[in-house]
Amino acid sequence: MTGEKSVASGASTLDWGVRLLYLQSAGLAVLTAYLIVLDLTSGEVNVAVAASLTVMAALAAFAVFAVARALGRRRVRARGPAVVVQLFLLATGGFLLQIGSVAVGVSMLVLAIVTAVLILVPPSSRALGVD
Repeated sequence: MTGEKSVASGASTLDWGVRLLYLQSAGLAVLTAYLIVLDLTSGEVNVAVAASLTVMAALAAFAVFAVARALGRRRVRARGPAVVVQLFLLATGGFLLQIGSVAVGVSMLVLAIVTAVLILVPPSSRALGVD
């Protein structure tokens, strides 16, 4: 019984990491919807560039959702891709800081760091069966 309790308590950090991954996926889905609206309402637009950017955002939303779902199902192999997603988010946040979007950039950096820490802390590793 004590082994089950330690796994259940360790699962809370992993569960919060998974929730934040779902939040990131939802944010990408909102971005995709926004890009679709821009594609349809903009006067002069390079259709190939607009369509490819929109498709890339949609694929990213799906990929992050799939990683979150796999990690939520305690698939240890999903932890690596989840950390890679956070590295991309860190790069994006850093870029936004450089171009002057300080509030959004700092928010993305904090979200990426918190999510990565929650996924990598020892209780999450135990919940995944990695010791």
